[in-house]
Amino acid sequence: MTKKQAVALAESCWWVGKSSRDLAMFQLHEPLLCMPFDVFHKAVEEALQRPVFTHEFGLNWEGLKKELLGETEHPSLEQVFDLIPKDKRLLILGV
Repeated sequence: MTKKQAVALAESCWWVGKSSRDLAMFQLHEPLLCMPFDVFHKAVEEALQRPVFTHEFGLNWEGLKKELLGETEHPSLEQVFDLIPKDKRLLILGV
């Protein structure tokens, strides 16, 4: 798909009425974003039945696909945090 085609598809609101699984499956297999990111993010969380951190989209795209296809289990919270390089981690604790 070209960038122009992806933009046209996104502008068509094609995702309205589609299941979360269908949206996640489509977008995880299409490199160009064809819907608003918040719609995609919500669909992936609903399809996987777990919170999905934003960094997972950039650092674990293939893992999300495998999880959606049932080829791998949900990662632990530690595994999700370990996707972030150690020198880029920052922990903020509330008081």
